[in-house]
Amino acid sequence: MQNLNLPSYSFRIKSKENKQFIFDIIRKKYVVLNPEEWVRQHIIHYLITEKGYPKSLVAVEKQLTINTLIKRFDILVFNTKGLPELIIECKSPSIKIVQETFNQIARYNLKLNAEYLMVTNGLQHYFCKLDHENKAFKFLKDLPNYK
Repeated sequence: MQNLNLPSYSFRIKSKENKQFIFDIIRKKYVVLNPEEWVRQHIIHYLITEKGYPKSLVAVEKQLTINTLIKRFDILVFNTKGLPELIIECKSPSIKIVQETFNQIARYNLKLNAEYLMVTNGLQHYFCKLDHENKAFKFLKDLPNYK
C-alpha cells in the first residue's frame, strides 16, 4: 500500500483468497484492505496513539439516516457525555479532496452536530472547528489532543 502523510503503524494484515485484510482495532475484526481502508486505519491509530483518544469513544463505519437516505460515516469520535465530537471522512489517496467532500461531511454533521470535522485522503488533511452559534467554521492546523 501507498505511503501516507501520517506516522507508520504496525498493522495486522492477512491474505485470504487473493485478497488482503487488515485488522480493525475498533470493530475488532479483519476488513478488506483497500486504499480507503488503508487511510481509515491510519487515522484510527493516529487518533489513539498520537492524539490520545480512547478506543471506547471511537465508532467506525456506522449507519446514519439523513432525510430517509441511509449513509455511513467513516469515523465518529464521541465526547465523554456520549455526544458526537469529531467526524472524519476518509478518501482513497487517489481521490482529490474537493468541495463535494466537504459538502458530504457537512450533511452528516447536520444530523450529528459535532464540534470538529476532518477530511483526509491520507496525503492531505483538513481540520476545522465549527462555530454553531454563528454558523461558521475555522480551519485548524491539526486536531486537538483528547482532553
